[in-house]
Amino acid sequence: MNMKVRLAVMNFLEFAVWGAYLTCMGNYLGIAGLGDKISWFYAIQGIVSIFMPTLMGIVADKYIQPQRLLGLCHLVAGAFMISCWWLGEQAGFGNELADKSLFIALYTLSVAFYMPTIALTNTAAFTILKNNGMDTVRDFPPIRVLGTVGFIATMWFVNCAFIDESGFGFTLGENAHKFQYTYLQFLVSGVLSLVLFVYCFTLPECRLEKKEGKVSLVETLGLNAFKLFKRRQMALFFIFSALLGMCLQVTNGFAGPFLTSFKGIPEFADSFAANNATMLTSISQISEALCILMIPFFLKRFGIKIVMMMSLFAWVFRFGFFGIGNPAMPGVIFFILSCVVYGVAFDFFNVSGGIFVDQECAPDIKASAQGLFMMMTNGLGATIGTLTAGEIVNAYCGWEGGYLVGDWQTCWFTFATFALIVGITFAIVFKPEKKPITEIKH
Repeated sequence: MNMKVRLAVMNFLEFAVWGAYLTCMGNYLGIAGLGDKISWFYAIQGIVSIFMPTLMGIVADKYIQPQRLLGLCHLVAGAFMISCWWLGEQAGFGNELADKSLFIALYTLSVAFYMPTIALTNTAAFTILKNNGMDTVRDFPPIRVLGTVGFIATMWFVNCAFIDESGFGFTLGENAHKFQYTYLQFLVSGVLSLVLFVYCFTLPECRLEKKEGKVSLVETLGLNAFKLFKRRQMALFFIFSALLGMCLQVTNGFAGPFLTSFKGIPEFADSFAANNATMLTSISQISEALCILMIPFFLKRFGIKIVMMMSLFAWVFRFGFFGIGNPAMPGVIFFILSCVVYGVAFDFFNVSGGIFVDQECAPDIKASAQGLFMMMTNGLGATIGTLTAGEIVNAYCGWEGGYLVGDWQTCWFTFATFALIVGITFAIVFKPEKKPITEIKH
C-alpha cells in the first residue's frame, strides 16, 4: 500500500476515535446527571494534556518508537472508554449513572492515554515521510485531512445511528435512543481505538535518534525541548499557543447543548438544527478538511504569523456567529457560517503550528517538542479556557427540562471579545524570523 495512504488511514482512525463523542458528549452528560460538570469533562482533556503528551513524547524520543507507543496508548484508552460505555449500559437509556465518580475516573484514564496520541500521530507521520524522502509541508496536510474525514464520519454515524427494541439502524428523525444522546458513543470510540492499536503495529519503523557522547541529565529526562523557550520567537509562539488554546474546546463542549437547547423553545423545537446538533456542527469539520489543504500555500506565501492571525480572528467570528444566530431561517445561516470559519480557526493554528514546531526542532527532540506544543494548547490553554467558559455558561444558563437554557448570546459575545483581544495583541507582539518556513534550519 502507498505510504501516504497508510499514514492517511492512521490519521482517519486517530480522529474518528475522538469524533465519536467530542461534540455530542455534553448531551449525554446532561441525561446522566452530570450536566453541571460538562466543562470539567472537557477540562480533564486539558489537564491530562499538561503532562501526558510531554511524558509520552519523552518516551517516544528515548525508549519506544512513536508508532508503537501510539498503538499501546490506544489499547489502554480504548479499554477505559469501553468501560465508560459499560457503566452507561448498566444504568440504561435515559437514566442517571449509578456511580458517577467511577464514570469520571474511567473517562479521565481514557483521555489521559488518548490525548498524547495526537502529538504521537504527528511525530510518526513526519518521521515516516522524511524516511521516505517526502516533504512534510507539502505532503502532510493531505494526509492529515483524512483525520478530519474520520472525525466527520463518526460524528455523522452517532448522529444518525439509533437502537431500540427492534434493533440497530439509522435515522435522521427524532429517536430517544440515538447514539448522540446515549452512552453508545463511547462504545464506538473505544472499538475504534482498539482497531488503531492493531493497525499501528503494521506501520514502518521510526528508529530512535541516539545521541553520541556524554548525555546530560536534562537530555536523559527528555526535558531539553524546554530549551526552545530560550528563543524569543518560540517562547512567544508557545505563550500565544496557550492563549489560543483557551478557545479550542469551548464550542466542542457547549455547541451541542446550545443548539439542542432550542428544542425547549416551541417555535424552534422541530427545526433540523435543534434535533441534529452533531450533524450541523460537522460542517465545522468539513470546513476543516478543506482548510487543511490550503495550509501549504498559506504557510509558504504568508508565514506563521499571518496564518496564526487568521486563526485568532476566525475564532472571533466562530463565537460571534453563534451569538447572533438561531435555528430558523435566516438565523440558521449564522450557525452555518460559524461552522465554516471553524476550519480556519482550528487548522490554521493546530496543523500549521505542528509543522512549524517540527521545522524548528532538532531530530532528537521532535516528539518532546510536539508534546510541549500539545501541553501549551490542549493542556494549559484548553484547561483554563474550558473551566472559565464553564463558569460563564453556568452563570448565564441552567438546566431546565433536560435543556441548557439561558442568556447564550452574552456567553458567545464574551468568548468572541477574548479572541479579539488576543488576536490584536499577537499582531503587535509576535515578530517571527524573516525567512520562509521551508528554509528554517534545525
